[in-house]
Amino acid sequence: MMLVKIRKETRKTADPKRAALLRRFFKTGPGEYGEGDVFLGLTVPQSREIAKKYSDLKLAEAEKLIHSKIHEERLIALLILVIKFKSSDEGDREKIYHFYLKNTKFINNWDLVDLSADKIVGSYLLDKNKNILTQLAHSKNVWERRIAVLATFDFIKNSKFSDALKIARILLNDSHDLIHKAVGWMLREVGKKSLKTEEKFLRPHYKKMPRTMLRYAIEKFPEKKRQKYLKGEV
Repeated sequence: MMLVKIRKETRKTADPKRAALLRRFFKTGPGEYGEGDVFLGLTVPQSREIAKKYSDLKLAEAEKLIHSKIHEERLIALLILVIKFKSSDEGDREKIYHFYLKNTKFINNWDLVDLSADKIVGSYLLDKNKNILTQLAHSKNVWERRIAVLATFDFIKNSKFSDALKIARILLNDSHDLIHKAVGWMLREVGKKSLKTEEKFLRPHYKKMPRTMLRYAIEKFPEKKRQKYLKGEV
C-alpha cells in the first residue's frame, strides 16, 4: 500500500512543463548519458518531502521503486534509503549498503549518485576496507565510477584524504566529462580541508588532467594562483 501511495503522490505532484526542462537538463535524448529516462517534473525538495513521509518503506518495496522507469521514483527510493541508513544500527546499515551496490544499474544519473553515494557507500566504508571503490572506479559503467568518486566525499568530510586521491589517480584519464567534474569537485573539497594536500596532488598531475577537472579543482583558489595553474606555470 505504501508503494501505491508514493506513486499516486508523485503523479499528483507532477509538472509537465518542468518535466520537459528536466529531460533536456539530464540529457535524455538519443545517444546522451540519460537516454530514455522519464521525468514527472518534481523538484528535489518535493521528492525529499515524499521520502520523509514514506521513510518506513520496506527494502523489498524500495527495490520495486528503485527499478522504476521514472527518475523521481528512483530518486525517492534513494532518499528513503539515506533516511533509513542514518537511523539504522550497523546490521541494517550493512543491508542497505549491499542493497545499494546490488542496484547500481538503476542509480543511473548524476543527481541520483550525488544525493546518495557518500551518505550510504561512503558512510558505511568510512572505517572499513575500501577496495570495492577501486573496483567501481575501474567499471565500464560511468555511474559506478561516479559512485566511487562521490563515496569519498564522506571520507573528505572526516579529513581522510588518501582514498579520494587514490580514486582521483585511477580516473585522471577517464574519457567522460561527468567523471572529470566529479573528480575535480572532490579535489576541491580536499583543498577546503587541506590546501597543502590538494596542491601536493595537483603539482605532478595538473598539466595532464582534463581541463574541466582542473577548473573544478582550482575553482576556489586565489585568482593569481588559479591563473598560474591554468597557464601551466606552477
